[in-house]
Amino acid sequence: MTRLRHYDHLGTARFVTFGCYRRYPFLGENFAALLFVEQLAAMRKTTGIKILGYVLMPEHVHLVLYPPDDVRLGVVVGQLKARTALAVLAAWAEHGVEVPRQLIVAGRGWRKHCLWQRRCYDHNCRTPETVREKINYCHNNPVVRKLVDDPGDWRWSSYRWYAGENEVPLAIDGIPIF
Repeated sequence: MTRLRHYDHLGTARFVTFGCYRRYPFLGENFAALLFVEQLAAMRKTTGIKILGYVLMPEHVHLVLYPPDDVRLGVVVGQLKARTALAVLAAWAEHGVEVPRQLIVAGRGWRKHCLWQRRCYDHNCRTPETVREKINYCHNNPVVRKLVDDPGDWRWSSYRWYAGENEVPLAIDGIPIF
């Protein structure tokens, strides 16, 4: 498997994308989206990463983040995915929900559950214009996918925060001045 190159420590915002395993839409369940947002907020608190924008789609996530120079973003995203997976699997177990077959990976003598694809893709946003472009991309993703008619109708994005609403799943840190 070819390793993807991630360029840390450049002092730029990053547009990060990662998908659910086998495109299974577990984030379409409100409880799972809420657990993800809780883990994202905890990640911000422990790492100092600024959250500039986001959208949670049923089967993938887009984030616009501004990491401190000493943070390796790939490692942090891996931790975010792991903690979210553990929380979702625990919630399913607590409520007697069987893990969907599509999320089970097994081999000789072993079996595990996968909620996320292994990789994440990221793009360095070198200008404030690129940051705004990526945030707008996040906000318009549910409209393009025909999940809603207006970006404000999608609960799981930063759009409502930028529109000045107070009742949002996750407050945003705003766009930094470069």
